[in-house]
Amino acid sequence: MSLTFDAILRSAGIDPAQALVIRHAYVREHEDSGMAGIHADSTDEQVLAYTGQHSSKPGTFPVSPPKLWVVFLREGGDRARLWSVVENRGEVSDDGVVRTFDIARTGHLADLHNRLVIGWRAPRAWRLNGPTAGRYPVLEIVDAQPVPFPGFDQVVLDRPQLEAAMREHRYGAWRTALASVAGIYLITDTRDGRQYVGKADGAERISQRWAAYAANGHGGNVELRGLDPVTFRYSILRVFDPATPPHVIDAAEGHFKQALDTRRHGLNRN
Repeated sequence: MSLTFDAILRSAGIDPAQALVIRHAYVREHEDSGMAGIHADSTDEQVLAYTGQHSSKPGTFPVSPPKLWVVFLREGGDRARLWSVVENRGEVSDDGVVRTFDIARTGHLADLHNRLVIGWRAPRAWRLNGPTAGRYPVLEIVDAQPVPFPGFDQVVLDRPQLEAAMREHRYGAWRTALASVAGIYLITDTRDGRQYVGKADGAERISQRWAAYAANGHGGNVELRGLDPVTFRYSILRVFDPATPPHVIDAAEGHFKQALDTRRHGLNRN
Protein backbone atom coordinates (compact mmCIF):
# COMPACT_ATOMS: atom_id res chain seq x y z
CA MET A 1 0.00 0.00 0.00
CA SER A 2 1.38 3.41 -0.97
CA LEU A 3 1.34 6.42 1.33
CA THR A 4 -1.32 8.98 0.43
CA PHE A 5 -1.61 12.67 1.21
CA ASP A 6 -4.66 11.92 3.37
CA ALA A 7 -2.43 10.21 5.93
CA ILE A 8 -0.09 13.23 5.97
CA LEU A 9 -2.97 15.63 6.58
CA ARG A 10 -4.47 13.56 9.37
CA SER A 11 -1.10 13.11 11.06
CA ALA A 12 -0.96 16.92 11.33
CA GLY A 13 -4.45 17.09 12.83
CA ILE A 14 -6.00 18.45 9.62
CA ASP A 15 -9.40 17.09 8.61
CA PRO A 16 -9.23 16.76 4.80
CA ALA A 17 -12.92 17.69 4.59
CA GLN A 18 -12.10 21.05 6.17
CA ALA A 19 -9.17 21.93 3.90
CA LEU A 20 -8.63 23.46 0.49
CA VAL A 21 -5.59 22.27 -1.49
CA ILE A 22 -4.02 24.65 -4.00
CA ARG A 23 -1.24 24.10 -6.53
CA HIS A 24 0.39 27.26 -7.88
CA ALA A 25 2.11 27.28 -11.24
CA TYR A 26 4.74 29.77 -12.27
CA VAL A 27 3.00 32.22 -14.59
CA ARG A 28 3.62 35.80 -15.69
CA GLU A 29 0.02 36.80 -15.18
CA HIS A 30 -3.01 35.28 -13.49
CA GLU A 31 -5.37 34.18 -16.26
CA ASP A 32 -8.65 35.11 -14.59
CA SER A 33 -7.84 38.49 -13.09
CA GLY A 34 -4.75 39.82 -14.84
CA MET A 35 -2.82 39.87 -11.54
CA ALA A 36 0.94 39.46 -11.65
CA GLY A 37 1.96 35.84 -11.20
CA ILE A 38 4.83 34.24 -9.31
CA HIS A 39 8.11 32.77 -10.50
CA ALA A 40 10.84 30.51 -9.20
CA ASP A 41 12.57 33.39 -7.42
CA SER A 42 9.45 34.79 -5.75
CA THR A 43 9.85 35.38 -2.02
CA ASP A 44 7.61 33.74 0.56
CA GLU A 45 5.92 37.11 1.07
CA GLN A 46 5.13 37.33 -2.64
CA VAL A 47 3.77 33.78 -2.72
CA LEU A 48 1.64 34.54 0.34
CA ALA A 49 0.21 37.70 -1.24
CA TYR A 50 -0.50 35.82 -4.47
CA THR A 51 -2.23 33.03 -2.55
CA GLY A 52 -4.59 35.54 -0.92
CA GLN A 53 -5.90 37.02 -4.18
CA HIS A 54 -8.39 35.33 -6.47
CA SER A 55 -10.59 36.21 -9.40
CA SER A 56 -14.08 37.56 -8.70
CA LYS A 57 -15.40 35.61 -11.68
CA PRO A 58 -18.18 33.27 -10.46
CA GLY A 59 -17.09 29.66 -10.08
CA THR A 60 -13.39 30.47 -10.04
CA PHE A 61 -12.98 30.23 -6.27
CA PRO A 62 -15.27 28.95 -3.49
CA VAL A 63 -17.81 31.45 -2.18
CA SER A 64 -16.93 30.46 1.40
CA PRO A 65 -13.52 28.76 1.36
CA PRO A 66 -12.43 26.75 4.42
CA LYS A 67 -10.11 27.99 7.12
CA LEU A 68 -7.02 26.01 6.11
CA TRP A 69 -5.44 26.11 2.66
CA VAL A 70 -2.63 23.68 1.86
CA VAL A 71 -0.45 25.29 -0.78
CA PHE A 72 1.83 23.50 -3.23
CA LEU A 73 4.10 24.72 -6.01
CA ARG A 74 4.10 22.92 -9.32
CA GLU A 75 7.16 21.03 -10.46
CA GLY A 76 7.79 19.09 -13.64
CA GLY A 77 5.15 16.65 -14.81
CA ASP A 78 2.58 15.76 -12.17
CA ARG A 79 4.78 16.68 -9.20
CA ALA A 80 3.68 19.25 -6.62
CA ARG A 81 5.93 20.32 -3.73
CA LEU A 82 4.48 21.57 -0.43
CA TRP A 83 5.08 25.28 0.17
CA SER A 84 3.03 25.99 3.32
CA VAL A 85 -0.32 25.72 5.08
CA VAL A 86 -2.10 29.04 5.53
CA GLU A 87 -5.03 30.15 7.64
CA ASN A 88 -7.87 31.97 5.90
CA ARG A 89 -9.16 34.70 8.20
CA GLY A 90 -11.83 35.85 5.83
CA GLU A 91 -12.40 37.88 2.70
CA VAL A 92 -11.47 41.53 3.14
CA SER A 93 -12.33 43.02 -0.26
CA ASP A 94 -13.88 42.34 -3.65
CA ASP A 95 -13.57 45.04 -6.31
CA GLY A 96 -15.41 43.02 -8.93
CA VAL A 97 -12.17 41.79 -10.45
CA VAL A 98 -10.13 40.48 -7.54
CA ARG A 99 -11.20 38.99 -4.22
CA THR A 100 -8.62 39.51 -1.48
CA PHE A 101 -8.38 37.33 1.62
CA ASP A 102 -6.56 37.92 4.91
CA ILE A 103 -4.31 34.88 5.20
CA ALA A 104 -1.31 33.96 7.34
CA ARG A 105 1.12 31.08 7.35
CA THR A 106 0.66 28.47 10.09
CA GLY A 107 2.87 25.87 11.70
CA HIS A 108 0.93 22.96 10.19
CA LEU A 109 3.26 20.54 8.36
CA ALA A 110 6.15 22.97 8.90
CA ASP A 111 8.65 20.11 9.03
CA LEU A 112 7.56 19.07 5.52
CA HIS A 113 7.74 22.47 3.82
CA ASN A 114 9.72 22.12 0.56
CA ARG A 115 10.25 18.43 1.34
CA LEU A 116 6.91 16.76 0.65
CA VAL A 117 6.12 15.99 -3.01
CA ILE A 118 2.79 14.51 -4.11
CA GLY A 119 1.54 13.33 -7.48
CA TRP A 120 -1.02 15.83 -8.82
CA ARG A 121 -3.36 13.72 -10.93
CA ALA A 122 -5.56 16.55 -12.25
CA PRO A 123 -3.23 18.59 -14.50
CA ARG A 124 -5.91 21.17 -15.37
CA ALA A 125 -7.02 21.73 -11.77
CA TRP A 126 -5.20 24.25 -9.60
CA ARG A 127 -7.42 23.78 -6.56
CA LEU A 128 -9.02 20.70 -5.03
CA ASN A 129 -11.02 19.85 -1.97
CA GLY A 130 -9.12 18.03 0.74
CA PRO A 131 -10.64 14.56 0.30
CA THR A 132 -9.83 14.54 -3.43
CA ALA A 133 -6.24 15.67 -2.88
CA GLY A 134 -6.01 13.22 0.01
CA ARG A 135 -6.18 10.33 -2.44
CA TYR A 136 -3.08 11.56 -4.25
CA PRO A 137 0.12 9.57 -3.68
CA VAL A 138 3.13 10.82 -1.76
CA LEU A 139 6.00 10.62 -4.24
CA GLU A 140 8.85 11.83 -2.09
CA ILE A 141 9.85 13.25 1.29
CA VAL A 142 13.35 14.55 0.82
CA ASP A 143 15.94 14.82 3.56
CA ALA A 144 15.99 18.19 5.27
CA GLN A 145 19.15 20.21 4.75
CA PRO A 146 20.69 21.62 7.96
CA VAL A 147 20.03 25.33 8.44
CA PRO A 148 23.22 27.07 9.64
CA PHE A 149 22.92 29.34 12.66
CA PRO A 150 23.44 32.93 11.43
CA GLY A 151 24.73 34.43 14.67
CA PHE A 152 22.76 35.91 17.56
CA ASP A 153 22.55 39.40 16.06
CA GLN A 154 21.06 38.02 12.84
CA VAL A 155 18.20 36.01 14.37
CA VAL A 156 14.77 37.14 13.18
CA LEU A 157 12.02 34.52 13.12
CA ASP A 158 8.33 34.68 12.28
CA ARG A 159 5.92 32.37 14.07
CA PRO A 160 6.15 29.34 11.71
CA GLN A 161 9.94 29.67 11.65
CA LEU A 162 10.07 29.73 15.45
CA GLU A 163 8.02 26.55 15.65
CA ALA A 164 10.30 24.89 13.09
CA ALA A 165 13.46 26.06 14.87
CA MET A 166 12.27 24.59 18.16
CA ARG A 167 11.26 21.25 16.68
CA GLU A 168 12.89 20.29 13.40
CA HIS A 169 16.10 18.34 13.10
CA ARG A 170 17.52 20.73 10.48
CA TYR A 171 17.57 23.53 13.09
CA GLY A 172 19.74 21.57 15.51
CA ALA A 173 22.56 24.14 15.35
CA TRP A 174 20.08 26.88 16.30
CA ARG A 175 18.87 25.05 19.38
CA THR A 176 22.43 24.31 20.46
CA ALA A 177 23.37 27.99 20.16
CA LEU A 178 20.23 29.29 21.87
CA ALA A 179 20.65 26.75 24.67
CA SER A 180 24.12 28.13 25.44
CA VAL A 181 23.13 31.68 26.40
CA ALA A 182 20.94 33.75 28.65
CA GLY A 183 19.79 37.07 27.30
CA ILE A 184 17.27 39.70 26.32
CA TYR A 185 14.91 39.10 23.41
CA LEU A 186 12.23 41.05 21.58
CA ILE A 187 8.80 39.95 20.39
CA THR A 188 7.10 42.25 17.88
CA ASP A 189 3.44 41.95 16.94
CA THR A 190 3.70 42.83 13.26
CA ARG A 191 -0.01 43.66 13.07
CA ASP A 192 0.37 46.87 15.05
CA GLY A 193 4.09 47.21 15.82
CA ARG A 194 3.74 46.76 19.59
CA GLN A 195 6.74 45.11 21.20
CA TYR A 196 7.52 42.95 24.22
CA VAL A 197 10.96 42.78 25.84
CA GLY A 198 11.66 39.55 27.67
CA LYS A 199 14.59 37.80 29.30
CA ALA A 200 16.04 34.37 29.96
CA ASP A 201 18.24 34.19 33.06
CA GLY A 202 19.21 31.98 35.97
CA ALA A 203 18.83 28.33 35.01
CA GLU A 204 16.79 29.28 31.95
CA ARG A 205 18.24 29.76 28.46
CA ILE A 206 16.79 31.52 25.43
CA SER A 207 15.99 28.15 23.84
CA GLN A 208 13.78 27.23 26.83
CA ARG A 209 11.88 30.50 26.73
CA TRP A 210 11.33 30.29 23.00
CA ALA A 211 10.27 26.66 23.18
CA ALA A 212 7.51 27.79 25.55
CA TYR A 213 6.41 30.46 23.05
CA ALA A 214 6.41 27.88 20.26
CA ALA A 215 4.24 25.58 22.38
CA ASN A 216 1.49 27.96 23.51
CA GLY A 217 2.13 31.41 22.02
CA HIS A 218 2.45 33.33 25.29
CA GLY A 219 5.15 31.46 27.21
CA GLY A 220 3.33 32.14 30.46
CA ASN A 221 3.57 35.92 30.08
CA VAL A 222 0.37 37.66 31.19
CA GLU A 223 0.94 40.48 28.71
CA LEU A 224 0.81 38.11 25.75
CA ARG A 225 -2.16 35.99 26.81
CA GLY A 226 -5.19 36.59 24.65
CA LEU A 227 -3.15 37.74 21.66
CA ASP A 228 -2.93 35.70 18.47
CA PRO A 229 0.78 34.83 18.12
CA VAL A 230 0.59 34.03 14.42
CA THR A 231 1.90 37.51 13.55
CA PHE A 232 4.64 37.60 16.20
CA ARG A 233 8.28 38.07 15.18
CA TYR A 234 11.16 37.04 17.46
CA SER A 235 14.66 38.52 17.66
CA ILE A 236 17.55 38.80 20.12
CA LEU A 237 18.68 42.10 21.63
CA ARG A 238 21.62 40.94 23.76
CA VAL A 239 23.12 37.67 24.97
CA PHE A 240 24.91 36.86 28.23
CA ASP A 241 27.01 34.05 29.59
CA PRO A 242 24.71 31.89 31.77
CA ALA A 243 26.95 32.66 34.77
CA THR A 244 26.09 36.37 34.56
CA PRO A 245 24.50 37.60 37.83
CA PRO A 246 20.71 38.03 37.48
CA HIS A 247 20.84 41.71 38.50
CA VAL A 248 23.02 42.48 35.46
CA ILE A 249 20.49 40.87 33.12
CA ASP A 250 17.64 42.62 34.95
CA ALA A 251 19.35 45.98 34.36
CA ALA A 252 19.76 45.22 30.65
CA GLU A 253 16.12 44.22 30.39
CA GLY A 254 15.06 47.46 32.06
CA HIS A 255 17.27 49.46 29.69
CA PHE A 256 15.67 47.97 26.59
CA LYS A 257 12.15 48.43 27.96
CA GLN A 258 12.93 52.10 28.48
CA ALA A 259 14.77 52.55 25.19
CA LEU A 260 11.97 50.93 23.18
CA ASP A 261 9.23 52.43 25.38
CA THR A 262 7.52 49.07 25.66
CA ARG A 263 5.83 49.85 28.97
CA ARG A 264 3.84 52.83 27.69
CA HIS A 265 3.47 51.99 24.00
CA GLY A 266 4.22 48.27 23.94
CA LEU A 267 3.25 45.02 25.62
CA ASN A 268 5.27 45.16 28.85
CA ARG A 269 3.34 45.90 32.03
CA ASN A 270 6.33 46.46 34.33
